[in-house]
Amino acid sequence: MPIHRIVTFSSMFLQCNRAKPVMKINIHQLNTCRFLTAERSKHTKTLKTEKEKLRVFVVQRYIDYVKNYTKVLEVRFPTAVRMYRVFSVGIKDFLKDLKTYISLRFKITRDQGFSKMSRQEIELYEKMPSDMWRIAPVLILSAIPFGNYVIFPLAFLKPKSLLCSHFWSIQQRLDFSTQDLTDRLKHNRPVFRALQAKLDSIPEGDLKRRWQKVVALLGSGVHPMPEDVLACQELFTKEPYHLNGLTYHHMGELLQMHGLKKRVFRLNKLKYRAFLLLEMDRAIIREGGVDMLNMETLRYACHIRGLNGSHLSNNDMRDWLQKWLQISQQLDKNSYSLILHCPIFLAYNHPQNWVLIY
Repeated sequence: MPIHRIVTFSSMFLQCNRAKPVMKINIHQLNTCRFLTAERSKHTKTLKTEKEKLRVFVVQRYIDYVKNYTKVLEVRFPTAVRMYRVFSVGIKDFLKDLKTYISLRFKITRDQGFSKMSRQEIELYEKMPSDMWRIAPVLILSAIPFGNYVIFPLAFLKPKSLLCSHFWSIQQRLDFSTQDLTDRLKHNRPVFRALQAKLDSIPEGDLKRRWQKVVALLGSGVHPMPEDVLACQELFTKEPYHLNGLTYHHMGELLQMHGLKKRVFRLNKLKYRAFLLLEMDRAIIREGGVDMLNMETLRYACHIRGLNGSHLSNNDMRDWLQKWLQISQQLDKNSYSLILHCPIFLAYNHPQNWVLIY
């Protein structure tokens, strides 16, 4: 073999033997790097987990602090917290009903009537003007700088006089409605006496005898049947009980019996009240009758019409309202006086009303 080939082979053998240790060193370093990287990744994940736990812990402690702080405020300042809740919830309900009332005004103007309105909408339409007048001083004075510091506590102390039903609790609504009805029932007797006073002015005949029977039943402590009342409808479409023929004192007592002021425009107020009562009755019939009304709605419907339904069952209230509707279905604008006197015919001697008066 030539000498130069031997040298070349020897050099190649030496190079191969020298490369093996180099490859071993690179693998060891690679494993070491992988191990360090894995450890560093585990450490980073651990740090992130700990940070997340710390962050969740801090947020949870903050939420608990706020909750406890609210309880602390309720304990230390119960009146202030209760006042804030009353006004915050009340003003939202009031604005909601106010928007509905304004939309109803446009609806009436556009549709030229109440025929497309629901019972609830008509009741809201009847109720909102008085609520707006009642709450107006509080809203106006609270807009004056520092005025809310005076008017809000005063309104909270006198809710019946300075606030409307949107700001009342459930118990307050029950108490105030009972008180209002009690004040209204005090005018039943004067209205009944005014009806009796004109009995002698009715000409003799069957109509007078039927009316004498109705008056006698009321005077003896019972109520006439709806048929008996409708049989005397003619007396309320002309003299002596037509609205235009009522005395000034009679109209004033009739207004107060319906919870209205007796200052000015008495005749117009009575006509408008009778119109709304008839429209509410028609809406109840359109929506399926008294059987579709729940307990709260029945109680409010009886309250509007002069009956204390606080301790009556649903069936009793439905029966009473059915008698009312039996009369009102036969009436029109010429019989406004009769619908206004229906609280006398159907509720004058009712035990639940006498409980409030006596």
